[in-house]
Amino acid sequence: MSRESETQSLENWVPKTQLGKMVKEGHITSIFEIFKEGYKVKEVEIIDFLLQDLKDEVIDIGLVQKQTDAGENSRFRAVVAVGNSNGLIGLGVGKAKRVRNAIEKGVRTAKLNLYPIKRGCGSWECDCGQQHTLPFKVSGKAGSVELTLIPGPQGLGLVVGDTAKIVLTLAGIQDCWSKATGTTTTTTSFAFAAFEALKETMKVMTPQEWAK
Repeated sequence: MSRESETQSLENWVPKTQLGKMVKEGHITSIFEIFKEGYKVKEVEIIDFLLQDLKDEVIDIGLVQKQTDAGENSRFRAVVAVGNSNGLIGLGVGKAKRVRNAIEKGVRTAKLNLYPIKRGCGSWECDCGQQHTLPFKVSGKAGSVELTLIPGPQGLGLVVGDTAKIVLTLAGIQDCWSKATGTTTTTTSFAFAAFEALKETMKVMTPQEWAK
């Protein structure tokens, strides 16, 4: 969808939830107000209305086959990540008979799963005070994959597999070490393990940091 058609679609958007009405009427003007209050986002238009700088990237596309009474049913499965490269990341899976539709569903799901992360300079080798890496070591698990992300010094880059690198880049993490165990060739599990690890950064967020 082009930027012009997306803007027109949002202008014609009729919210179906109370949260959507509050956003459309201007009572909520920041996505962080939603996170802070713990609202559940059920309309993807809420995300589109508040955030115009989100980027999306397809991580994996696979063919899923299911045997039914009517025969074999085949659908495409797309794993998609969205983020603003500045502390927001979402991950979603979409399934459809066409690749394009599967990707579109994946993007919508990822936006509804959007999550804030905390960045910082937690590397003892750096101590520059800038938000280029993680504030501390975090771990995430999905399927058989367990991924540990370790703060790295500025200029290190992302020492992590290509799948997790997409997730970290969209989240705004520029430098970190990593350690992974399990079947890391399973793209979906690897991506979600990175997502779960990043979410761990928010477990020590102070009220003052939320307000900021």
